[in-house]
Amino acid sequence: MSFAVLTVGRVGVDVYPLQTGVGLADVTSFGKYLGGSPTNVAVAAARYGHTAAVITKTGRDPFGDFVRSALEGYGVDSRFIGTSDIAPTPVTFCEIFPPDDFPLYFYRLPKAPDLDIRERELDLAAVRDARIFWVTGTGLSEEPSRSATLAALAHRAKSGPTVFDLDWRPTFWPRDVGGYRLGPAEARTYYTEALRHTTVAVGNLDECEVATGEREPYAAAKALLAAGVELAVVKQGPKGVLAMDGDGSVCEVPPVPVNVVNGLGAGDAFGGALCHGLLSGWDTRRTVSFANAAGAIVASRLSCSDAMPTEAEVEAKLRDSNDSEREV
Repeated sequence: MSFAVLTVGRVGVDVYPLQTGVGLADVTSFGKYLGGSPTNVAVAAARYGHTAAVITKTGRDPFGDFVRSALEGYGVDSRFIGTSDIAPTPVTFCEIFPPDDFPLYFYRLPKAPDLDIRERELDLAAVRDARIFWVTGTGLSEEPSRSATLAALAHRAKSGPTVFDLDWRPTFWPRDVGGYRLGPAEARTYYTEALRHTTVAVGNLDECEVATGEREPYAAAKALLAAGVELAVVKQGPKGVLAMDGDGSVCEVPPVPVNVVNGLGAGDAFGGALCHGLLSGWDTRRTVSFANAAGAIVASRLSCSDAMPTEAEVEAKLRDSNDSEREV
């Protein structure tokens, strides 16, 4: 079976407070949700009716069982989820201080099982045959995941849309022998190699700077295209999204106004919606506008995976946004 969307990388359990504006030390109730950026992207793609699967690993524990059952409940195939004995399934806590402060606390030490993915374990035929293959920067942070991710990209050889979520999270990168955490300069080597094998790059300004050394949006997009991709998507936060095609044409999409509850899932919703637009054959502006609205919807909700919208919900949000702009 070939999948419409096949993602690889981070998975875990999000434990989010059911109280907002309160630090973890004072929170008394929590909700448990499926988490991990590429996992959420697969969930979002499935919500739009696409076949989706995740290549990852959990620990040998009840949270690993929860991950599998949750994915199956969302309609995401779990056949490529392995089990690693190096550590328990990761757990992530957050604090919620709307509209723009959502500290994250990752429990992924000494190494998360999803970084124990090995090249020999990959179903390379599934990687090659997927209509969209999605990788992240976190997958490059440690071995053996780094070699597995790069091998999968090389084998796919741009046989179809291949998306690199730049996903820069410094705390996931290990420390060297001197005790210093590996930084952007070291990461850029691996990002450059991954970009050679991808057709679409997606990242915020920090992530684009890690990947290319450029922070100014237009310069960053041009640098991503020069590195080998055909579509560069640069997320600019409150300034919206800039997308640049291989021929140099640019579209800019303004942000969609929303009352933010928890901004942590917006990027994953954007990613799943981006996949939907690519699979639907939409032009760049329609695809990015749709993804932008999907991200806004999830930012207005508490969880990530549970909050992924349907196509009808996103289209309604776009209509509301367009009506508001006309009134102004």
